[in-house]
Amino acid sequence: MSKFWSDIVRELKPYVPGEQPKMQNLVKLNTNENPYGPSPKVIAALQAEAAETLRLYPDPNSDKLKEAIAQNYGLSASQVFVGNGSDEVLAHVFQALLKHSRPLLFPDITYSFYPVYCGLYEIEFETIELNAQFEINVDDFDRPNGGIILPNPNAPTGIPLALAEIEKILKFNAESVVVIDEAYVDFGTESAVKLINTYPNLLVTHTFSKGRSLAGLRVGYALGHKDLIEGLIRVKDSFNSYPIDRFAEAGAVAAMQDKAYFEETCKKVIATRTALVSDLQGLGFDILPSGANFVFAKHLKREGADLAAKLREKNVVVRHFTKPQRVSNYLRITIGTDVQSKLLIDALAEILK
Repeated sequence: MSKFWSDIVRELKPYVPGEQPKMQNLVKLNTNENPYGPSPKVIAALQAEAAETLRLYPDPNSDKLKEAIAQNYGLSASQVFVGNGSDEVLAHVFQALLKHSRPLLFPDITYSFYPVYCGLYEIEFETIELNAQFEINVDDFDRPNGGIILPNPNAPTGIPLALAEIEKILKFNAESVVVIDEAYVDFGTESAVKLINTYPNLLVTHTFSKGRSLAGLRVGYALGHKDLIEGLIRVKDSFNSYPIDRFAEAGAVAAMQDKAYFEETCKKVIATRTALVSDLQGLGFDILPSGANFVFAKHLKREGADLAAKLREKNVVVRHFTKPQRVSNYLRITIGTDVQSKLLIDALAEILK
């Protein structure tokens, strides 16, 4: 521990991202990346951007990207904020909209970056316990707070929350910002974006990493009332006025505009998920209902840590969480291609013999 660290840094417990193994012939099902590459139109746009204009700064407002996103959702550009991946967008959200005298609320089993941001920005928070089925009980969020954030579908459970339930939370908390983190919404969960023009306290965050296969490009965005967006812009322009580079904007615009390719790949992932759930159940797994590009599965007789370790020996990598204790026997398995799913099932069948 360095003597030069600030007091905040000394107390931080940083987020631990999913491993990016360097193994050969790997079946990589641990970080929820899309198994299909980006749209060919994205590749063409990136190639066209590799020009002498790279000597110039990008558009600090990312107007083309905001317009493309706004058009996709039937919103105005003033209702769109963009950043370097949804994690950076969320960082601005925590600082601009969720730091108040009352505690921030989020589920006890959820995206583990939330408590990290609370530590970084010195935000008091309270966790709301999921029920025995790992579901969010929206009535538990009807209490005094300085804001609410939750993923839909939740992570790492994958369980989606119905739009009517999200509306209840918004009505309970008309004086607080409610952030719905929709990183995985594209795989069968209903989006809350359609509620934005009804509820000025709603902010929805999205990423290009999952449904649009651009995890390597780092682009995320938020949608909401223009006053919420203005708060995010104020933080962004006090931190980094040029967050989206020329390649990121060109690729993201092309990805957003190629709706047919986006829908096709999402349907493939959903179909593979359905088949994988059936195969896992046949091997004795209990799987939580998923609206994401992953499943949360527990074997009824074998420990999660043991299965994860034995799969790794067979060059199949999945995500295992040791905390909290309630989920320590679960594996979070990314939906890959049909071929990857078969390799996973074959490996599990051999292990479980």
